[in-house]
Amino acid sequence: MPGHTHAEVIHPEKDFTKHSSPEKSHVYCMKSSLKSQSKKMINCMTFPHPDTMPEQQLLKPTEWSYCDYFWADKKDPQGNGTVAGFELLLQKQLKGKQMQKEMPEFVRERIKIEEEYAKNLAKLSQNSLAAQEEGSLGEAWAQVKKSLADEAEVHLKFSAKFHSEVEKPLMNFPENFKKDMKKCDHHIADLHKQLASKARKALTERQRDLEMKTQQLEIKVSNKTEEDIKKARRKSTQAGDDLMRCVDLYNKAQSKWFEEMVTTTLELERLEVERVEMIRQHLCQCTQLRHETDMFNQSTVEPVDQLLRKVDPAKDRELWVREHKTGNIRPVDMEI
Repeated sequence: MPGHTHAEVIHPEKDFTKHSSPEKSHVYCMKSSLKSQSKKMINCMTFPHPDTMPEQQLLKPTEWSYCDYFWADKKDPQGNGTVAGFELLLQKQLKGKQMQKEMPEFVRERIKIEEEYAKNLAKLSQNSLAAQEEGSLGEAWAQVKKSLADEAEVHLKFSAKFHSEVEKPLMNFPENFKKDMKKCDHHIADLHKQLASKARKALTERQRDLEMKTQQLEIKVSNKTEEDIKKARRKSTQAGDDLMRCVDLYNKAQSKWFEEMVTTTLELERLEVERVEMIRQHLCQCTQLRHETDMFNQSTVEPVDQLLRKVDPAKDRELWVREHKTGNIRPVDMEI
């Protein structure tokens, strides 16, 4: 949007623009300077002066809606200029778009860690260390190794679901978001350009022309003949009529811009709500998958717990002795 500018503009009453006459135009010219003092221009928009501003009701009270709080400019924290309210909304949306781009990258790294972890667990489960352990402890040890293979499978399934149910939706959403953003940006920029370049330009030229002719008339009126005065008054009236038509054109263009500004800010608001809600839902899915993974991991540990509770050193000794004993007759003393 264009930079911050200030100017003054004459605004006629609404019913006055419908009909014009020399008398009305003359009265209008005399009142123009007073009316301009109660208005100011910001980015080619006419705003009431703060000192004379009537109380305005919010369009969407209690909702903190974009359409109510971004009509003015704000000082740029990174420079000496200002940033238009709508530009701030666009910056927020673009920041959201960047966050939307970074989140899938984060999830992708999380998936890589899960896959690598699963791969290492599966590899470790095939390790032959302590494979010669016997008895109930040997059974528990074998179950420990098997549980690693089961856990590896759980983490592989978790990473696959993480990809399809979290990463992929997050990656696909920014494309639609980007298209909607471009549409809003181009639409509001075109409307503002039309208002700034056409209606405002025509209004400024007509206003300048009328003020110049009015000043000339007031200065030279005492030296004019009656016919000259009538002629000058007719020209001033015509200029006033032209100005009123330009004001009417400007007001119509500004009214359309106002409507589109409200519509577009509400659309940006909708997009932001949709973005946040979409991310929230998929992060909730992420936590749900994690709960499921923890539950499955717990199920792989339970058989190990059961076997560990059955480990009995005395029984293991008995079984081993029965299998490997060499004889139970002990030596005795020698007799002569």
